[in-house]
Amino acid sequence: MKITDIKSYPVWVGHRNQMVVKVETDEGIYGLGEAGLSGREMAVVGAVNHYREWLIGRDPMRMGALWQEMYRSQYFEGGRVLTAAIAAIDIALYDIAGKALGVPVYQLLGGKQREWIPCFPSMGGSSIEEVIDNARLLLANGWNVMRVSPTYDGDQGEDGQIFEPWESIGITAQWLTALREAIGPGPSIGLDYHHRLSVAEAASFCQRMPSGTLDWLEEPIRDETPEAYEALRRMTGVPFAIGEEFASKWQFLPYIERGITQYARVDVSNVGGLTEAIKVAGMAEAHYIDLMPHNPLGPICTAATVHLAAAVPNFAWLEVRSSPTEKGRFYDPDWFPVQAQQDGPRYLIPETPGLGVEFNEERAKAAEFKYWEAPHLRRRDGSYTNW
Repeated sequence: MKITDIKSYPVWVGHRNQMVVKVETDEGIYGLGEAGLSGREMAVVGAVNHYREWLIGRDPMRMGALWQEMYRSQYFEGGRVLTAAIAAIDIALYDIAGKALGVPVYQLLGGKQREWIPCFPSMGGSSIEEVIDNARLLLANGWNVMRVSPTYDGDQGEDGQIFEPWESIGITAQWLTALREAIGPGPSIGLDYHHRLSVAEAASFCQRMPSGTLDWLEEPIRDETPEAYEALRRMTGVPFAIGEEFASKWQFLPYIERGITQYARVDVSNVGGLTEAIKVAGMAEAHYIDLMPHNPLGPICTAATVHLAAAVPNFAWLEVRSSPTEKGRFYDPDWFPVQAQQDGPRYLIPETPGLGVEFNEERAKAAEFKYWEAPHLRRRDGSYTNW
């Protein structure tokens, strides 16, 4: 079997673009992949086109060797643009291999270790009463793990893009404390600060809540400097969930080896695909760290992550975008007529060969790409901060 073409479809699916890649072969078997790096899809298209030039004619079943060649071939190894492109191609190659062998992708990763995939949704509210009501709605529908969005107090400016950390952390800590009191000790509660805080701000935030309020704090500060997270680790006992932006096992390495993170937020569409994600899972397992995959994209990323989650022993929960408090935005059946099936707070594991996802390529050919920018958040003094 030989690769005959690689096609990129950066298409607007109603809320953001999705960067879908299709790898075709001379035996009529094709695979689908999805790249991360939302908001910079055209950069990923360029990288995919570079790889396409020499991948045509190659054996798609040699996923590991092709990963190494893609990673090493330009001398300037790695980086988020390149590994997002590698991820999309790599996931598509696993889809091809599963279809060619007549097995679901999880069989290629070592076989199934669980019967379904536990999930967690995101939720928030405009008042503490609404937050508590949303949590109780989730609990009533069988969800016992939830991620809460930070509360932004004060005037957010005419464009809604003002974020002041000290206006957020006090009220967010207050609301989380009230939420824990309202729903009791059983459910797991996490919070994602999306890299918006400094070490001091994150420490102050954690210290304003009683022990046991949060089960994990996700990405409170930027992740370029592991030493900064080590400093924060010394100031709080709240478990950290880190890694959604990491583009390789090497970026995960200090966080895993030094015990900085307690959950590995691996993103198969950012880290370099399934070939790299399974290595991160092994590193994490050796340090008794569970995966909590980042999953903000679409059904291809979701399916790939479901297969990964099925095959590894060290797995906690999968992020999802569809729950009683958050409607799915990217899972339109007109775009993806076949996709992994969600059953309330769990995903069922596809049993069909490959990933178990189909994509409406004809619709994609007629669709347009729209430039989309994440909010450019700034503080009241005009300086910029993270979205």
